[in-house]
Amino acid sequence: MVEINEYIESGILEAYVLGSASERETRELLNLRTQYAEVDVALLELELDLERIAQNMAITPPPVTWSKIEDSINEIARSSSNKLKINKPDERTYQPDEKAGKSQFIEVEGASSHMRIHKLWRWVFAAVFVLGKVFLGFAIYFYLENRQMNLQLQELRSEVQQIRPR
Repeated sequence: MVEINEYIESGILEAYVLGSASERETRELLNLRTQYAEVDVALLELELDLERIAQNMAITPPPVTWSKIEDSINEIARSSSNKLKINKPDERTYQPDEKAGKSQFIEVEGASSHMRIHKLWRWVFAAVFVLGKVFLGFAIYFYLENRQMNLQLQELRSEVQQIRPR
């Protein structure tokens, strides 16, 4: 009994429910499920818990979503039933095309991971970069000038206090 509880708490049931268990673990779990009621109950509870979590976290789609899906399905059905398939050179019959429904999308994989931008934007980015460096130079220059002026002002104040009679 202790071994079954350890097996239940080992995380294999969670891996099975999430679909990440190996074939050996799946076979072992299904075998133990038929032998021990505790494993079966724990698995059902886990499935129900995950279902409750999924239902509570579900986001309801906009109301027009179903009509868009239905329109897409109807269009696919119409286009596949109206495909002209030629069997022989002289015979033309309307038969649904088997590949029409399967190849709706073309997978595109880029060779480069770099982003391409319009040439005008390159010049804008270069100008912003150069202007940033110019403004940084001005900021450093005026900071140093301000610091120098504050030192001179302090020197003048000390001279004035020395000259002023007490």
